[in-house]
Amino acid sequence: MNPLLETGILQLTQVNPGEPLLCKFTSKFHRMQQKASPMASITSLQDKKRSKQKVDVQANAHGRPTSTKMDNSPLAQSHTTMEQALDKGLKATLAKFTAGLSPIALVSAYGDWALHLATAPGKRLQLVEKAGKKTWRLANYAASCALNPDTGETCIEPLPQDRRFRGESWQHWPYNVMYQGFLLNQQWWHNATTGVEGMTSQHEDEVSFAARQILDVFSPSNYVLTNPEILDKTYREGGMNLFRGWQNLIEDLTRLNTGKKPVGLDDFEVGRNMATTPGKVVYRNRLIELIQYAPTTEKVHPEPILIVPAWIMKYYILDLGDKNSLVRFLTAQGFTVFMISWKNPDAEDRDLGMADYVSLGVMDALDAVETISGGQKVHALGYCLGGTLLSVAAAAMARDKDDRLKSLTFLATQTDFTEAGELMLFINDSQLSFLEDMMWDQGYLDTKQMAGTFQLLRSNDLIWSRIVHEYLMGERSQMTDLTAWNADATRMPYRMHSEYLRQMFLKNNLAEGRYLVDGRPIAISDIRAPVFLVGTEWDHVAPWHSVYKFNLLSDTDVTFLLTNGGHNAGIISEPGHPRRHYRVREKAKDDTYTDPDRWMAETDTVEGSWWPVLAKWLSQKSGKRVAPPPLGAPDKGYPPLCDTPGTYVYQE
Repeated sequence: MNPLLETGILQLTQVNPGEPLLCKFTSKFHRMQQKASPMASITSLQDKKRSKQKVDVQANAHGRPTSTKMDNSPLAQSHTTMEQALDKGLKATLAKFTAGLSPIALVSAYGDWALHLATAPGKRLQLVEKAGKKTWRLANYAASCALNPDTGETCIEPLPQDRRFRGESWQHWPYNVMYQGFLLNQQWWHNATTGVEGMTSQHEDEVSFAARQILDVFSPSNYVLTNPEILDKTYREGGMNLFRGWQNLIEDLTRLNTGKKPVGLDDFEVGRNMATTPGKVVYRNRLIELIQYAPTTEKVHPEPILIVPAWIMKYYILDLGDKNSLVRFLTAQGFTVFMISWKNPDAEDRDLGMADYVSLGVMDALDAVETISGGQKVHALGYCLGGTLLSVAAAAMARDKDDRLKSLTFLATQTDFTEAGELMLFINDSQLSFLEDMMWDQGYLDTKQMAGTFQLLRSNDLIWSRIVHEYLMGERSQMTDLTAWNADATRMPYRMHSEYLRQMFLKNNLAEGRYLVDGRPIAISDIRAPVFLVGTEWDHVAPWHSVYKFNLLSDTDVTFLLTNGGHNAGIISEPGHPRRHYRVREKAKDDTYTDPDRWMAETDTVEGSWWPVLAKWLSQKSGKRVAPPPLGAPDKGYPPLCDTPGTYVYQE
């Protein structure tokens, strides 16, 4: 399911019939002016200009600033006039009815396509020709099936990732004709929406993506009378599968409307059977809790590991259960492991930006880890957005001659966003402006809003397959610790999310040397610590070709490892996990560049988990084992505050 995004500041349904709409916006604007909160800060242009020149500094126990505003493009959240508030309020209201997608951006894409197609008679003739040929192919195929219903021949094969029609029952008449006709129609629309000369590449991708979403609605696999597997189950069970599916639907809707957890989630609980690795919270500020895990070996490597997870997720994806916890695995290999647990932001955190996440997150945690470990250099590991944030911090440290990092490990991390996958469909000025207005009143991007975007990217797997399985087949999907974690989503602060999307995705400033920290640009090429880089073969969030681009930016030794699996499942690849393999090769900083496809073709596949490879690489970069450090350092300002998993992880 993809619920409508619940955002916006104006509830049009509450407007009195006799009250003009402009008066409604005006009164709302004046009420917001009267609120003494950062959610409704209205400043003049002069104040806004002066505020850009200020530096917001809070000194921590080590005398280092904990918050430094970046000098990147300002976020349009301070309003100068009632008219601007009116514009933002209108778009915020509209967002509730468009699932957060900008209708202007979509109309622009379709207009680009339609106008260029209208002026391309050759392309139109080609499409007419293709339609005739496909119709003829389908007619011949249907005639062949009528004469030989059990024929195994097809006139078109599904894409490798399309699993809807793999069942044996789909290969018999009349269902084989149905799905073959659907695939031919899908192929024709792909031809119609791509290859139109003059279209921008992004508009082409948007129109093609929208066409796929519309066509997927009408797939014969989604309906009882056109899906032989559902029909067979209905016949065998006397329709009880449909009855159970109806019960499942009613239960899910009831839980959704009452705010209850999804079915099966009660079997998993943080602190009971997830995130159970023993340790202590040794530091806390307004943005993070820092967890230090208890050692499990008599001696440990002197260099600790600091893990920076993404703040779009709860940290315990790396500490799921006893058997699939990367934290447990690393502690068992003789490492002292620290983990950042991010606060789940709310409206009061709307003005936290990327600078705050670097300073209050990575740098404060690094200070604590260094102090507790007795001044040792640190192995830093970042996952997804956490890896991007870590790369920013590492580049800034390298620029400032701060050499506290022993090594860097990036898991499914992008630093160049020119090929950032299908998420780029939603990245342009029109869409980002619409998104910012949607977040304007509530101060954050809600969990449901983010979930809807990722569901759209994989609608066959995350939407339609679930509808078929749970509501038509009447079978509940088994909840696992990974799916339970996936349901425990977090919010994104207004300022940070806007800065991240604009500076990274839209402008690609980090890769191109325009990203500013403390008013000065940083460059990935300044990093000298050795890097262990991990990509996953089926990643739709951080495609491995995009992750691999780090090799183009870096000037250090890089070990690149490619594992099978997706963005999350490929990373959670504990030893003994079935059907896991990987490829790995090291590149010295002076080696010539190898493109990703050639790298894949020339690198042998190794069966098994990649975790031992990482542990071995870290061990080679570490010193001889010593007695483990204590949990925390009370005499240095880092007393143990509470047991794992801490308190921030419970915030909803």
